[in-house]
Amino acid sequence: MALTYERSGVSIAAADRLIELIRPLAASTARAEVVGSVGGYAGLFALPGDPERLLAATTDGVGTKLKIAALARLHDTVGIDLVAMSVNDLVCVGAEPLLFLDYVATGKLDADVIAQAVSGIAAGCREAGCALIGGETAEHPGFHGPGTYDLAGFAVGLVRRADVIDGTRAAAGDVVVGVPSSGLHSNGFSLVRRILPEEELAVRAVELLTPTRLYVKQVLRAHAGVAGGLRAAAHVTGGGLWGRAGRQMADGLQVRLRGGSWTVPAIFDELRRRGPVEPAEMLRTFNCGLGMVVVVPAGEVDRALAALGTGAVAVGEVVPRPAGGGPVDIEGNVF
Repeated sequence: MALTYERSGVSIAAADRLIELIRPLAASTARAEVVGSVGGYAGLFALPGDPERLLAATTDGVGTKLKIAALARLHDTVGIDLVAMSVNDLVCVGAEPLLFLDYVATGKLDADVIAQAVSGIAAGCREAGCALIGGETAEHPGFHGPGTYDLAGFAVGLVRRADVIDGTRAAAGDVVVGVPSSGLHSNGFSLVRRILPEEELAVRAVELLTPTRLYVKQVLRAHAGVAGGLRAAAHVTGGGLWGRAGRQMADGLQVRLRGGSWTVPAIFDELRRRGPVEPAEMLRTFNCGLGMVVVVPAGEVDRALAALGTGAVAVGEVVPRPAGGGPVDIEGNVF
């Protein structure tokens, strides 16, 4: 029987349902400065006295990738993942990351291990151009197991209201440009750990712990360089390529990707074969080689490619959404 992310213990459907349950709770706390609602890439909040500038805030973690770091006793890259998971979301709304805070929880504090993890956080912040201004380390004896810890990160950025990327200016005929991932990034590791035996996880730790690529500078450069700015952007994380690529699309539009138009790193095909995992499940779980996708007018593709850098490639287009269709369609075979 083919493996699925849900059989490995993670339910995307439950996460989607939770967002719907949380939405009215968050709405009950609203202030006049809140822009939009829960569920986007970042929450937006107008600066009091300056409604044309918006604070953007987001939070995320690293997930069970941390178990591989613990197995291999390699802790200096997961902090980069932590930063990337939040700041890559910020730039999807057009915000420049300003500051970052971290939260570390562990059963018994090992200062050397946590210092290694924080060294990665600092490296990620330097690359993203944001300041690590504080955090919290909590020791929870009897709650976290020996030698384990969890990480959470919180990022705040700034964007002018006129520069917000939210998909509302996307139109049929626009082009979808993909930017390569550096590998698995930080999603799908519960399924990875179900497929690969523990001894192999430890041996291949350097490969598996390759940190999530930071897209901040390229995406902000493209947003500034494309006439009228990027029309939409998607950081491909939980929900995979199928669940994320069209996240900012209006109900009447669809992102149509062309399988075979980008390079899929070998690790994804290996996981598909060894699982085995159905191709559709791979696309619902992993980035499958595209860590970020952006939408630009057809006449701005060359500018976008130049700004996004090596490996960026046109991978599809925006089309009218057919009756019964979803926000993403993939033509041809990815695997």
